[in-house]
Amino acid sequence: MLQDVQGSSTGRPALVVDLSAAVIDTFPGPALVIGIEGDVVFANGRGAALSQSMPGEEAELMRSATRRAVTDGVCHRLVLELRTDDLMTLLDLTVMPLADDSGALVLIRDQTLEQNLRAALIESRKRYKDLVHISSDVAWEVGADGRIAFVSGVETLGYRPNEMVGHSPSEFLTEGQDRIAVRFFLTQKPIEDVEIWMRRADGRPVCLMGAATPLLGPDSRWVGARGVCRDVTDERERDAVLARARYREGMLSYVVRSFRAEVEPENMLDVAAGTMSRALSVDGCQIFRTHAFHRGGTVADQFTVGAVYGKCGEQETVLPVLDVLRNGADIHESGSDEWRVLAAATHFNHKMNGAICLWRRVGKDEWADDDRILLTDIANQIGIAIEQVAKHVHIVNLSRTDGLTGLYNRRAFTDDLGRRFGRLQREGKPAALMFVDLDNFKLVNDIHGHQRGDEALLAVRNILLGCTRPTDLVARLGGDEFAVWLEGADGDAAVNRARALLEAGAELDAFSGDPARPLQMSLGIAIHDPALPESLEELMARADAAMYEVKRKGKGSYAVAQPPEHAVAQPPEQHGGTS
Repeated sequence: MLQDVQGSSTGRPALVVDLSAAVIDTFPGPALVIGIEGDVVFANGRGAALSQSMPGEEAELMRSATRRAVTDGVCHRLVLELRTDDLMTLLDLTVMPLADDSGALVLIRDQTLEQNLRAALIESRKRYKDLVHISSDVAWEVGADGRIAFVSGVETLGYRPNEMVGHSPSEFLTEGQDRIAVRFFLTQKPIEDVEIWMRRADGRPVCLMGAATPLLGPDSRWVGARGVCRDVTDERERDAVLARARYREGMLSYVVRSFRAEVEPENMLDVAAGTMSRALSVDGCQIFRTHAFHRGGTVADQFTVGAVYGKCGEQETVLPVLDVLRNGADIHESGSDEWRVLAAATHFNHKMNGAICLWRRVGKDEWADDDRILLTDIANQIGIAIEQVAKHVHIVNLSRTDGLTGLYNRRAFTDDLGRRFGRLQREGKPAALMFVDLDNFKLVNDIHGHQRGDEALLAVRNILLGCTRPTDLVARLGGDEFAVWLEGADGDAAVNRARALLEAGAELDAFSGDPARPLQMSLGIAIHDPALPESLEELMARADAAMYEVKRKGKGSYAVAQPPEHAVAQPPEQHGGTS
């Protein structure tokens, strides 16, 4: 038993020890009374056993601590490590001087278990931290209020811990993730493999795959949840890229199979246009083919329509796009107030042989990278199809085209015109038919010979093609008679085209057989109005009559036929003319 006493000669507290064995034995650990000379004066059972087994070096440290405690008159604390057979025992010694300075009471506490537990706890915490760091990018915990109480690894999200702690997890989720936030961050049961999308500090989305478990209090009430998350954004992006690639591959295979399965070559492009429209969810598709166009001693590629499907915009919108492709671009985008156009050039043997134009109304989806890539891939295949069609068309055109000019002959023009006229009736669109007759052409042959006359006819062909669009139709009906079908043209557009032809026709003067009777063109125009009932034969008759009216009144000009209901009552409207 220890008690404080007064009366020390030095004026410091003194300790009096009752050396009753029963009292010392009540101490749970080893207890010894060591004299000033270092000998053990008294010890309980554990103390005696320890003093006998204590190595000499440690025993000397204990005796030294006893002498210092007696000399200093204060308690001393000493920690000893005893090692035997790879085992280490950690002893915490409290040395208290006796009141008569004859020695000190040494109380010993075995701290081995406590130290091992502390070391194990530290190692466990470090192991937990390392495992969390290795297995996850973000670790978190929410409290009973549903707000973040702890978070680590926030570098993944770009925040500082204090910017997230105390906030609801919903504040950091992308739009539409509220239900997932409740399910994940406030989970009532262990869950795993939950995918959530959060916002980084810079606003970019990040995809996290996580697992969470609820936290329960002593009364089994929910007091929060904790979990870990792994950043799988790159994996999801790779998955998305692969999925889009597989989708494009499937669409490409679908489109290619569709037109390759077509038996009739002339229908291949029609099938391809329809299939592409459906595959790419567009309003319309046009496929153009190119052919050599001779003018002024040069040869250029002229576009002609090979296939049309669905609703397409005005040709004035697509013509600049085709020019860009003709000048070397592989893909180009353009548009108007109503339409967006995405076009790609087609090739065969590294030479452009056509183009594909996709039409989508403004207000619908913008063109995406997948659209561009898929169109480019399809264009490579369509280029082969166009070449096959071109060869087939070439064989067919041997019987459908004029041998000199390469333009449609009368039969081919009439057949094609019939199909176009029928489509106009269904779509309710206007068009114009123009008959072209050369004035004084016989003199060219009589004066300069038939070779010069052929050169003049080729010059007329180049003028007609140069003043028309790819969607128009140009034909040589025979001799010095030509015809032009102006697709979608109303009266004003047809008149403007006629004036352009007459202006370009000035170069024919070089072929004239007689300066007083120059080689020139007389044009007769009939406008098809979808609101008025009229057959194709009646339209052709009106255009023919207008052309002969020009020739009768002076030649070298144009005339526009009156609408069907006035065709008999009134003569064609005459413009210009030469004597």
